[in-house]
Formats: sequence, structure tokens, C-alpha cells
Amino acid sequence: MNKPMRLNTNAAATYRSIDAVGRTAAADPHQLVELMYKECVAALRAAAFAAEKKQPTVKSERISRATAILFALESNLDFERGGEVSRTLATLYHGLRAQIIQSSIGSDPRPFRAVADDLEEIAGAWSQARAA
Repeated sequence: MNKPMRLNTNAAATYRSIDAVGRTAAADPHQLVELMYKECVAALRAAAFAAEKKQPTVKSERISRATAILFALESNLDFERGGEVSRTLATLYHGLRAQIIQSSIGSDPRPFRAVADDLEEIAGAWSQARAA
């Protein structure tokens, strides 16, 4: 017998989940990458805030989300079509993940903000390339 599906007791988390499904359902691959950049930046900024406020559980959750997004971005690169750009992005994503993981040990929020700033720059370039 199947158990009934339970709604998340955290209303904000439920809303975010529904919102994410809605935004990804109709998105093309380029929009998905843009969304992933935004979500990763948001997770890193939240991790920095949590580090400042001494909230290790929140910090850990946001770090996990950011590293998972970076892994997804890296694992979906098309090396045959993307050539050198894909190889460069793979190296960059790997390095950013390593930087996040190394920084997760401490309580300094600056490394998370630095990675978020780097990703915002990449996201801006991605948006410009899409528009061209």
C-alpha cells in the first residue's frame, strides 16, 4: 500500500520547489543554464550569510546545493561541440567546486561571495552570448 504524499511542513521550501519546477518545465537548454547560474549564485550568497550568522546547517545545505549545481553544469558540457570553451568551463567549474569545498571548513563568508561574483560574471557573458 502506498503512503500518501505529505506536503513539506516548511511552506517556503514547498513554494521554492513548485517555483523551480515551473521555471524549468518550459525552459530551453540555454535558459536552464542561466537559471542554474542564478540558483548557484543565490545558494552561495545564502551560504555566506549563514556563515556570518553562525548557522552551520543552513550554510551546509546551501554549499551542497551550489556544488551540486556546479557539478550538473560541468557534467552537461558538450565537449564535441563546445571544444576549448567546454574544456575551459569544465576546469573552471571544477576549480570553483574545490574552492567552495575548501572554504566550507571555515566560517569566512568572503570565499563564497567571491565565487558568487565569478559566477555572476560568467552568467553575464552567457546572457550576452545568447543575445548575440
